[in-house]
Amino acid sequence: MNRLIECVPNFSEGRDLAKVDAIAAAMSGVPGAWVLDRTSDADHNRSVITLAGEPEAVAEAAIRGVGKAAELIDLTKQSGAHPRIGATDVLPFIPLEGVSLEECVALARRAAREIWDRYRIPVYFYEAAATKPERVNLEDVRRGQFEGLREDALSDPDRSPDIGEPRLHPTAGATAVGVRKLLIAYNVHLNTSDVTIAKAIAKAIRFSSGGLRHVKAIGVNLRSRGIAQVSINLTDFEQTPLHRVFEMVKREAERHGCKVVGSEIIGLVPQQAINLSAEYYLQLENFSPARILENRLAAMAGAPAQPALDGLHEANRKLAEETGSRETVEPLTASRSVARDAARASLETALAALQLFEQWIQLKSVAGPSILSDFRAGRQLALTAARDALDTVDANLKAIPATPDSSSD
Repeated sequence: MNRLIECVPNFSEGRDLAKVDAIAAAMSGVPGAWVLDRTSDADHNRSVITLAGEPEAVAEAAIRGVGKAAELIDLTKQSGAHPRIGATDVLPFIPLEGVSLEECVALARRAAREIWDRYRIPVYFYEAAATKPERVNLEDVRRGQFEGLREDALSDPDRSPDIGEPRLHPTAGATAVGVRKLLIAYNVHLNTSDVTIAKAIAKAIRFSSGGLRHVKAIGVNLRSRGIAQVSINLTDFEQTPLHRVFEMVKREAERHGCKVVGSEIIGLVPQQAINLSAEYYLQLENFSPARILENRLAAMAGAPAQPALDGLHEANRKLAEETGSRETVEPLTASRSVARDAARASLETALAALQLFEQWIQLKSVAGPSILSDFRAGRQLALTAARDALDTVDANLKAIPATPDSSSD
């Protein structure tokens, strides 16, 4: 079974892209972890980088990113529209496949300890990783931002970090490490420069002030574009879909005498979130994921999966019957020609299995979610068949009796 997680560190730098390049590069050299996406915003003065891969590898890549950010970002000289407490402001871990929320919490705790041990940057835990109920919500952890928290941490025990000394790093601040489900960072742009309107809309739509469930929002001023923005975090797009958020922002904007002029996704978004909005706006009566061309092609690519699996199972069964325990090969009595032919046949089996393994790898890139388990099973079975066949080759070669002219073969 694959074990995959996502990590989406937010760095307090969105203007000097050379620094963002250096942070991304620091996270790119860990085998088993991949940088999937990066988005920078000059007005927010913030960059979001998406990592994914094996849990321990992703954690190590994220920790290295925290270290590089601490080298390059000085919060005493940094400002932007987005609230922040650290050079690496937040570090959320998200389980994707084969990893539980609890396992991610344990991973987050280990990563937090490493961040303190390596860089002396204190850590606050939030969301599922929170150790205190008053720190579940990130906005509560980030209250007062870097400047306010820097003072509070020294004098108020309730504001001390969860990991590290009761003080912030002098230039890198603190990092909020959390565990959560998939989140969509979604911004809606208004045709007004009046940020008070964006803030009023944010207050109307966010759950904490009586708005939509699973919605967090703030209003910010995009000075470079001369407009205001409603900056939104959608924490459960299946319960509160994107189109519902968009429509509520649109209605609230009309109440304030302005209009929506666009929206944007920060980072990556699940396909299903787009599907839900497409179904809503097009009013499709017969929509299902099976009607998406790419999904249907993937399903067709996976159609031979079961026959191939059955064939591999049968080949493995016959191979087991013919060879039995490898101890049945008697090196002292086996016929030289028989052993050689058996080794050649097993080698051909191994090569065929490896070719099939490569085909599974290629097909997986177009596989739909509903057939991924078939692809994983087929890939593993092909690899097992290849290994068994190669072991049989080795056993048969060892069974060939030594002869004076054996070097001629």
